[in-house]
Amino acid sequence: MVVSNKRDKTYNVEVRMFDIPSDSASIAEGAHIYATKGCADCHGEDLSGKTFLEDGMVGTIRAANLTFGKGGRPADYTDRDWILALRHGIKTDGKPLVIMPSYEYCKLADHDLANLIAYCKSVPAVDAEPALIKLGPLGTVLSGLDKLPLIPAEQIDHKAQYPQKIERSVSVEYGKYLTLSCTGCHKPNLKGGDNIVPGGTPVRDITASGNIGKWTLDQFIKVLRTGATPDGRQLKNEDMPWQMTKNYTDEELQALYLYLKTL
Repeated sequence: MVVSNKRDKTYNVEVRMFDIPSDSASIAEGAHIYATKGCADCHGEDLSGKTFLEDGMVGTIRAANLTFGKGGRPADYTDRDWILALRHGIKTDGKPLVIMPSYEYCKLADHDLANLIAYCKSVPAVDAEPALIKLGPLGTVLSGLDKLPLIPAEQIDHKAQYPQKIERSVSVEYGKYLTLSCTGCHKPNLKGGDNIVPGGTPVRDITASGNIGKWTLDQFIKVLRTGATPDGRQLKNEDMPWQMTKNYTDEELQALYLYLKTL
């Protein structure tokens, strides 16, 4: 009952609009953001969506098809609808999205969010199965206890203001901005803890009090590009998504390292 009530709640928020570009440079930047924010882990390389959780107790979850193909976005899906979903975690009917981590994407600067949307709109249509959210008994209980972040709209300050653009540089400030992709698993303080997936590997501390404090910049870059740690371990991508972080530029990895060393 608690879960159903959360999913049936209607949100009425003010959507602050901004222009979505269509030029090739902006679309290329959006493709990089898609690759480095872990979007493909759920929505796939072609944006058609895929089943990323299939567990009898927790549930079955298939991410949405983000293209304009069958089972995907309708032809009348507007720029406002994209912004409503990414910045507020809300569907066109006012009901909340499920599982989609909009609480991370909402904090992207307008410039980056606009480029991400531009890229998603540019991808060729793919016909695929529609999104599926089917909670098992454990998933229902965990969601009811707020142990499973099912409703992103609950975690978002819908009146918050975000910057128009973040300056890209090898700096602590830019590194902090990049950690928006890390907080979902490593927690807001980046100290790690329990995995949000029941039974998953505990999440490591990525501040200076963890391995980051021991690794050189070159070692840090190697870990995020190959999954191979200085002590000889090979990280599983499902535990640490290095297949995603390998797409970071040198500038991004250097800035990230600078910031994490300050914590």
